[in-house]
Amino acid sequence: MTTRRLLTMMAVLVIGVFAYASVTTLRAASPGPSPSNVAANGQAEAESSASPSPSASTPPPVYDITHLVRPDRKYLGVAMLDVPQNLGHLQAYTAAVGTPPNVVTIYESFDDAFAANEVRTIYSQGALAIIRWEPTTKRLADIAAGVHDKYILDFATAVRRLNLPIALTVAHEMNGDWYPWGTKGNTPADFVAAWRHIHDVFAKAGATNVIWIWNPNDIYPVPDVKLQPLYPGDAYVDWIGVTGYWGVIGPQTYGTLFLPTLLDIRKFTQKPFIIAETSVEPGTNQVTSVKALFSAVKTHDDILGFVWYDYNRQGDWRLENRPDVQAAYKSGASNSLFGFDVSAAR
Repeated sequence: MTTRRLLTMMAVLVIGVFAYASVTTLRAASPGPSPSNVAANGQAEAESSASPSPSASTPPPVYDITHLVRPDRKYLGVAMLDVPQNLGHLQAYTAAVGTPPNVVTIYESFDDAFAANEVRTIYSQGALAIIRWEPTTKRLADIAAGVHDKYILDFATAVRRLNLPIALTVAHEMNGDWYPWGTKGNTPADFVAAWRHIHDVFAKAGATNVIWIWNPNDIYPVPDVKLQPLYPGDAYVDWIGVTGYWGVIGPQTYGTLFLPTLLDIRKFTQKPFIIAETSVEPGTNQVTSVKALFSAVKTHDDILGFVWYDYNRQGDWRLENRPDVQAAYKSGASNSLFGFDVSAAR
């Protein structure tokens, strides 16, 4: 009896040892939480019970453009082929004129996606992007009626998402008849309604990081077109942009090229001016014209700067292949009043 009881106890002991070993092995092989996972899960549970952080639930504050709307120094801009896609062109231009441009123009059709990468590149160079938005195939009346609202809202949302400053012209030189959105087939009321509607859609998207540039052509070639009926109102505009070129034929001085337009505009708004697109035609007056351009911008406090059109298109307006023009421009740009780093001015 004692022997049988002893054998039974030994058998139970052996079975217990094997059972314990099996359970231990199973625990080691199990994909259950490790101590670090337990800690992480505990932390996650604590975080999930807390209120979400603002950065996770709300976008960052919109870029404040106030310091760029009325800067202490002048803008020195350029519009040129393949820039900013090809920064080598911009760098070569900067070497030619001696002062880095702090405005660079982008031309976009009214069906292009917002050029976020280009704007980002321009800003990385210390410059402000001016987008000239061209509704070449779209009727102003349709824009005003909301036909293209999805596209406009997508564009505006992308502008807000990037959260960098841009300047925007819509349907520039609207007082001329050379663009589809001009005076042929459109009324001043069409233009104003379209402009205000676009502005309102941007406001809906929260895209207040935009400097709005109302940009007629100088009135010399279109003296009978009244500007005031085309003006959307001060609540919809930050800058007055004017396009004007110094040609061999026509106005040869600031007083005859730009001043009549500015005086006319001053009858209905005090918004600051920028010469949004200009250049000097090759000819006997080209150096004098460049000097007059710099002198005018430097002298007048309400002129914020200018953008030089450096294209070989409908004439060769580039300055790099005209040493005397390049030298005159470089001399004017060397004044400390011109140029500042937009990205550092914030």
